[in-house]
Amino acid sequence: MSIETQPRSVSQTEQYEKCGWRFYLQRVERVEPRPAAWSIHGRAFHSAAEAFERADRAMGAEEAVAIFSDEYEDETNKALDKESNTDHWLSAGRYSGGEDIERRYALGQQQTARYVEWATENRPAIWTTPDGTPGLELYFMVELGGVKVRGYIDQLVTVKDAVRPRDLKTGSTKSRFQLQTYGIAVRELYDVEVNDADWYLAKDGRLSRPVKLNQVSADELGERYAAMDAGVKAGNFPANPGYDCRFCDVAHACTFFSSKS
Repeated sequence: MSIETQPRSVSQTEQYEKCGWRFYLQRVERVEPRPAAWSIHGRAFHSAAEAFERADRAMGAEEAVAIFSDEYEDETNKALDKESNTDHWLSAGRYSGGEDIERRYALGQQQTARYVEWATENRPAIWTTPDGTPGLELYFMVELGGVKVRGYIDQLVTVKDAVRPRDLKTGSTKSRFQLQTYGIAVRELYDVEVNDADWYLAKDGRLSRPVKLNQVSADELGERYAAMDAGVKAGNFPANPGYDCRFCDVAHACTFFSSKS
């Protein structure tokens, strides 16, 4: 399926809005991205948290941490096979690529154990769909602004007889647009009450404050997806040099790269 005809997503739309040229390099030209330990960290944490929840929280912290560790090691080794020079890996702050790999391995283990402790103590109620599917990494496909939009929701929990989308975050970047899309999708697909959403902040081992979802309509969200979709179909990929270029995983192939980001 070509990029012009495939369904859209939150990540596609936000990437296009921030820098259309990055979108083009990554999703049209298929430039091989530079690896980043933070991406591996996030995926491994999500896998461990999902496995813990699917086991009805009968799994201990040690087992959950082992799941994180195994996936982190496996994904890191695959990335090293493609790029063995860790100086070429993306990194943040004062850490080199190699240092970040080691640091995030230990950090992710700590965060996984803390999630098990938090969930065991607070016992959030995982919502299930009418057909009995648990609200864990739940796939959705809806139409917004005449555009098919798809994605996966980390968790759906029940709070005061309403369904609340929850996104698990190992980093600091949070997207209200993502939560708003989840809220609209759940309402449309399941005809249930959705008033707010939140993030589980792995860095702090706690929930964020709830984000109200009734302030944005499906039409307003649809306008963003429609504008992005129209731009891609028109072959319009405006560059935005300076916007997070240092953290762009395809900057090595970009003629607009700016070191001043």
